[in-house]
Amino acid sequence: MKILIIKPSSLGDVIHALPFLKAVKDTFPESTIDWIISSGLEGLLEGNPLINELIVINKDSWKRPKNIRRTSRELINLRRRLSSRGYDLVIDLQGLLRSGVISRFATSSLKIGFADAREGSRYLYDRRVSVNGIAHAVDKNLAVARAIGARIRAVKFPLFIDHKARESIRRLLNGIEEYIVIIPSARWPTKRWPEEGFARLIERVSLPCVIAGGGQDRHIAQRISRLSRGRPINICGETSLKELSALISGARVVVSPDTGPMHIAVALGVPVVALYGPTDPVRTGPYGWQWKDNIRVISSGAPCSPCLKKRCKEPLCMTGIGVDMVVKEVEGLI
Repeated sequence: MKILIIKPSSLGDVIHALPFLKAVKDTFPESTIDWIISSGLEGLLEGNPLINELIVINKDSWKRPKNIRRTSRELINLRRRLSSRGYDLVIDLQGLLRSGVISRFATSSLKIGFADAREGSRYLYDRRVSVNGIAHAVDKNLAVARAIGARIRAVKFPLFIDHKARESIRRLLNGIEEYIVIIPSARWPTKRWPEEGFARLIERVSLPCVIAGGGQDRHIAQRISRLSRGRPINICGETSLKELSALISGARVVVSPDTGPMHIAVALGVPVVALYGPTDPVRTGPYGWQWKDNIRVISSGAPCSPCLKKRCKEPLCMTGIGVDMVVKEVEGLI
């Protein structure tokens, strides 16, 4: 059986789809599974033995009117590529109009997606799977797995760490073997904990701290480093996605707001202290936080949370998280 999974982004969402991949491959071991992934995230899945082929799309550039000619060529080529594969099953785990249209590109007698998929994409599927709207993203994906006959004996995240990436991290850390990883930023400004909070945390914990993240977060990492008098090892913007995963895999604890690298830590079984404000940990929190003893979710208890707002003049839900509480949970996990 030839299967196509459509789940281009984002980083955390791709992580949440990995248990689906594991369940399907375990149930149908002779199947070949291709995965459509967004450019920039392919490092997360490269080398994964459960995946036959990664099909990389540059979806972010498709939104720009000036790229319309290039986008048209890319879509035509993608359609030709997918229509020639002869898939038995196409599964859209993204649930947007773009991903629904891509599902129609593939030659397949059965295209499956969520019944509550957005932007009208549900009308592009041959079969729609109803899911609990307040369930965690992992459980929603597993509901689709069950719908196609997959058996879920245990929820597992097949995330593989590259050996070269591990070696690169060892060089960057210059011999430091025990450390805490600090992820200081998130795409939504409202998800971010104040830089002063991270600085005070770094000064008080018992292990060296490594600040990591993307290149766009360098200015935040630099300010935290200055505020904490240069104590942390700042490699923010210096790692590939594979190297970031390798860094996280060796951490004693990861401290992070609701963002992709936090979900990498959960997938790898690394202890996590997750800082939540505008988003709902029940739906997008570190998977299993309600019952796993190596995950802590901290929130301020602000009455307006979760509001799901990307902008806020006074984000009390995050500024109200106290340093003492974060230090206590970090040291408890260490």
